Amino acid sequence: MHQQFKVLDSDIHIIEPPDLWPRYIDAEFRDRAPVGLTEFYGDLRLAHPDGRPWGRVTYDANAALRRQGHDFARNQERWRPFEERGWTAKVQLEAMDMEGIDVAVVYPSRGLFALTIPDMDPRLAAAMARAYNNWLYDFCQENPDRLLGAGMISPFDVDDAVAEARRCITELGFRGVFLRPNEVGGRNWHDPYYEPLWTTLEELQAPLGFHEGAGSQLRQVGEQFGANIMLKHVYCHPVEQMLAAGSFCGGGILERHPHLRVAFLEGNCSWVPFLLWRLDEHWERQGDVYAPELKMPPSEYFKRQCFVSVECDEEPAKYVIDWLGDDRLVFSTDFPHGDSKFPRAVESFLRLPISEESKGKILWGNCARYYGLPS
Repeated sequence: MHQQFKVLDSDIHIIEPPDLWPRYIDAEFRDRAPVGLTEFYGDLRLAHPDGRPWGRVTYDANAALRRQGHDFARNQERWRPFEERGWTAKVQLEAMDMEGIDVAVVYPSRGLFALTIPDMDPRLAAAMARAYNNWLYDFCQENPDRLLGAGMISPFDVDDAVAEARRCITELGFRGVFLRPNEVGGRNWHDPYYEPLWTTLEELQAPLGFHEGAGSQLRQVGEQFGANIMLKHVYCHPVEQMLAAGSFCGGGILERHPHLRVAFLEGNCSWVPFLLWRLDEHWERQGDVYAPELKMPPSEYFKRQCFVSVECDEEPAKYVIDWLGDDRLVFSTDFPHGDSKFPRAVESFLRLPISEESKGKILWGNCARYYGLPS
């Protein structure tokens, strides 16, 4: 609770232990399981057992230059107390208390980079998702009323994704599942290959979150900027979310699955009016050829089934509300990542020039609807 508002964080992060996968993965994959690096506080890098970099995390490139910056130094001091205490579930709950968060849905940090190798063995990818989810279940048991899980599913094999999504919801009690928005194997999300997954999530009434990370061997917007993390991070999060939203709203997924709930997390919300306007404009001109199954403008599918997270200091959100309304925005702190405003994220959000009614919806009601929690 913060002031008079209940707060539900749609996208809080944890820092997984460096030995998560060696400890939790199925025995047959243990010799291939990645380990987390711990060279500095909040180090999110993964490595193969022989020390080779796992995937391509952005700050592997030109790391010495990055560590000269004031942002890096500030975050080292900010996260030091948490790292020294091991990033445990108790530490997580204490951080939530400091911020004024009542309930949070937990997403990974290192895990965002776990399934980002294009030619990855699908069986290994599925095993890594299972291992992460088993660890996350144990983590959330510290207080399962306040720490809610979002399960990792692998995009490398749709049957594995279906099975793990079902296990996450029916056995582990998670509130939803997530994917990164980057395409895998040259398939867009509206490719028929993924239809069994969308059907399963709709049947389970399980929400799907898309969450990007600044670094991947998969195709990613911003990779042309190389080691310039500033420019890469500007573009990769919102533009990858825009591409995923295009598949769902303009590619027919939400027409075929009218009860599927989808959220686009940690990519800002200010892009939404522009993208939806442009999708509608192109649908009016060319939808009869390229989107014949759509029965209404793409923006209407977004307004019916999608959610998007607002950054705590995202002033353009007021224009999003003017255009879209306030029913589709959810709040997140992004704790404990470098661009989080912790411990003043909620305080910063409450200063945004939007109505008190809208603040209440964004801090709790909308997120509760997305995750299927009591309002």
